[in-house]
Amino acid sequence: MSEWTLFEIFIRSKHGLNHKHVGSVHAVDAEMAIENARDLYTRRNEGVSIWVVPSASITATASDEKEPLFDPSEDKVYRHASFYELPDEVGHM
Repeated sequence: MSEWTLFEIFIRSKHGLNHKHVGSVHAVDAEMAIENARDLYTRRNEGVSIWVVPSASITATASDEKEPLFDPSEDKVYRHASFYELPDEVGHM
């Protein structure tokens, strides 16, 4: 018997634009994960699209990395267009 993989399930509802994480399933492959997700999370026709992603493929930031990753951009002058000199050919921006 094959090793079963843990998949994270994302469903886009009829009324939503974005897929939302709804839970996890174990499956042998992605097709089985979609079938299991459909049976578990869309029994009442809640969804119009299902994404399955192996849990091991998801990488996330840690809460202690918040400051270095999400510092305000004001201290990063290279992100502001005023930092660069524009050639005359460009005109006014």
